[in-house]
Amino acid sequence: MDKSLIGDKGERNIHTDDGFVRVRGAREHNLKDVSLEIPRNALVVFTGVSGSGKSSLAFGTLYAEAQRRYLESVSPYARRLFHQMAVPEVDSIEGLPPAVALQQQRGSPTTRSSVGSVTTLSNLLRMLYSRAGDYPQHQPLLYAESFSPNTPEGACPNCHGIGRVHAVDERSLVPDDTLTIRERAIAAWPSAWQGQNLRDVLVTLGYDVDRPWRELPKKDRDWILFTDEQPTVPVYAGYTPAETRRALKRKEEPSYQGTFTGARKYVLQTFATTQSAMMKRRVAQFLSSSNCPVCKGKRLKPEPLSVTFAGMDIAEVSRLPLNQLRLLLGGHLDKKRNQFVGHPEKALVVQRITEDMSARLEVLLDLGLGYLTPERSTPTLSPGELQRLRLATQVRSNLFGVVYVLDEPSAGLHPADTEALLRALDRLKSAGNSLFVVEHELDVVRHADWIVDVGPDAGAQGGRIMYSGPLAGLKDVEASRTRPYLCGQHESVARAPRNPRGWLKLRGVTRNNLNRLDTEIPLGVFTSVTGISGSGKSSLISQFLVDAVGDELGHRKEAGDEDDKLEASVETLGGEIAEGLDDIKRLVVVDQKPIGRTPRSNLATYTGLLDHVRKIFASTKQARARRYDAGRFSFNVAKGRCETCQGEGFVCVELLFLPSVYAPCPTCKGARYNAKTLEVKIRNKSIADVLALTVDEAFEFFSSEDFLRRCLGVLRDVGLGYVRLGQSATELSGGEAQRVKLATELQRAQRGQTLYVLDEPTTGLHPSDVTKLMRQLHGLVEAGNTVIVVEHDMTVAAASDWIIDIGPGAGDEGGRIVASGTPSQVAKKSRSRTANYLAAVL
Repeated sequence: MDKSLIGDKGERNIHTDDGFVRVRGAREHNLKDVSLEIPRNALVVFTGVSGSGKSSLAFGTLYAEAQRRYLESVSPYARRLFHQMAVPEVDSIEGLPPAVALQQQRGSPTTRSSVGSVTTLSNLLRMLYSRAGDYPQHQPLLYAESFSPNTPEGACPNCHGIGRVHAVDERSLVPDDTLTIRERAIAAWPSAWQGQNLRDVLVTLGYDVDRPWRELPKKDRDWILFTDEQPTVPVYAGYTPAETRRALKRKEEPSYQGTFTGARKYVLQTFATTQSAMMKRRVAQFLSSSNCPVCKGKRLKPEPLSVTFAGMDIAEVSRLPLNQLRLLLGGHLDKKRNQFVGHPEKALVVQRITEDMSARLEVLLDLGLGYLTPERSTPTLSPGELQRLRLATQVRSNLFGVVYVLDEPSAGLHPADTEALLRALDRLKSAGNSLFVVEHELDVVRHADWIVDVGPDAGAQGGRIMYSGPLAGLKDVEASRTRPYLCGQHESVARAPRNPRGWLKLRGVTRNNLNRLDTEIPLGVFTSVTGISGSGKSSLISQFLVDAVGDELGHRKEAGDEDDKLEASVETLGGEIAEGLDDIKRLVVVDQKPIGRTPRSNLATYTGLLDHVRKIFASTKQARARRYDAGRFSFNVAKGRCETCQGEGFVCVELLFLPSVYAPCPTCKGARYNAKTLEVKIRNKSIADVLALTVDEAFEFFSSEDFLRRCLGVLRDVGLGYVRLGQSATELSGGEAQRVKLATELQRAQRGQTLYVLDEPTTGLHPSDVTKLMRQLHGLVEAGNTVIVVEHDMTVAAASDWIIDIGPGAGDEGGRIVASGTPSQVAKKSRSRTANYLAAVL
């Protein structure tokens, strides 16, 4: 090499890759122009309190930039198929490989998406049945598509591959048959003008709308409810039946031409086509769902169902838990080989398919997912389960040199399952990949090769790199909120258990994997229900207990969204609460479902804060002079909102062959309100400025408003001080949404004798935020209430008054009470998978 080419400048221009990703000037969200170096081919964990900026760095900056670089190599048309993240605010990033994101998110909203489709097991099963299934004599070979309920070749023609059919009957459409049609006997019809129109059409058609429904001839009742005919006839609005008959005879000019729609047709059409969630919910109450009588709920045509493997059709195999499916494949493979003597090509196909399936199943089982079935639909999975399914797929993909960016992969995991998760992460790392993990679970943090601690606090008080380096160095960073928990310097969680004031006695509970289970839940104390993932905790508490108490109190919790009504609901086959219900006057379920489906719903609207803020603005001297009422300060009302963006704050720009671009509204600059409304101010802040405040900032701003300070104080106490008042509901994580609901409930006056049920309330919480949350939950107990949490966090379990541990395994290997007692008692039970982890915390 010519040495003259190498000088000072030459040496600086030669790029030496030393195995680090270098970030310079990252300013995404609350990041304070941060710069840092992160090693590749290592497990790097991003820690810090909730809202400190961890996700802004890992996802909003590193992953977003990796995706942007990759998509630049893809055709503009193909880019439209991707969900593209915004271009990150960062000066430069060097040494960044291609990235794959595995984020916390709810399952696909369609019931056609399943565990089998996410993991590709369903594709392999279809190929197995197609090529190696036992066919009836004289039946021709079926291709793999014929074994899918999502294709025209395979779907049952009666239920269109859903497995359930919707029916409507007279009893649901006409709940009170003593009423007349004019008195709205047909409850399924709309109550507004359209319902009146349908009644007027019946008058023209000659039906008696003033006779009680039960007295009408059956032939008339059946036609009105079930006909598919849609006759269009003249309508004489406001006429009596006699006047209508005369007008028809005289051929008078009608008010308009009205079209008739039968009650059943109206309900089915509305349910299938409406875009309104409220309308869908209304008509759904008139539908009864049942297994398809043709395919018996198996979703397929008779031909594919006649093909068997190991004596079962593909629908029956898809209902096996993954751990049983693994055993079936292993045991059946040897038998099959003997059948293919003389057909080596068939034997090879079967061997390849079963080996691939077995390898995929081993990873899934190692991640603690053996209790799931291939047909389990993704809307019923927790975000943690779905992320682990995707992680298993990546472990099998054998990619090399990729950065995997994971969002709290330990969410919803028992400590025993976390060990399996770490094994899977190590496999990805040893294959030559980098792992950037946003995580709060201390066992995962301790396992890391490199720690990036972001903080010190949330929102504007965060966004700085407190530490970046190997774990040992964190102990010297005094300002880190994570350090005390990793170094064992935080206060002990153990406490003297309270004594129960009574017991809820559950007897004979049979649901999912629970079989005639008996247990007792203490009243007036804090109870944690523990056990490995899939052991039956949610079946017992979030399902049976909530349903049974809700039925007793007359306000059963709504089961799922309208979109899930196609799904066969899980029923409790047995069980009762034999004693203790007299002590419960109210039930509050705090789950992780979103607090709103659109960007118009936000923290301030959900909690009721905005109503009071609007009243304060309306009471100002300036607003009174202009005669502005509180409605003027709503971005959902025409008089106050910006008309260019209709109060959205942004406009959508459609680009041909490129993804649509969402840009701040050019008129209001994202403020959502019109200029006149924004002129009204409180201490130099408009209503838009107030909505841009964080909870912490608003707490200081409204220091003289007692009601607002109380509401905002509760939001701070549950660890939401960093969230903006106007932050869209769609931007909140499941854990954040759950804490918003809890804070809204805590604002209400405590009456005592309320049963609070929470499902994994610590999801997404830093240990310091868990301490805040526990203070609030213990406060509920002190006020005379009962709190039950389904939880994996051992610090929460250790701080409980009582623990019910379910197991010992998952699925069929679980569903039993392994241990029940105070934390110190449960920690000594050798049969419990929880005991050792609990003892380590106590």
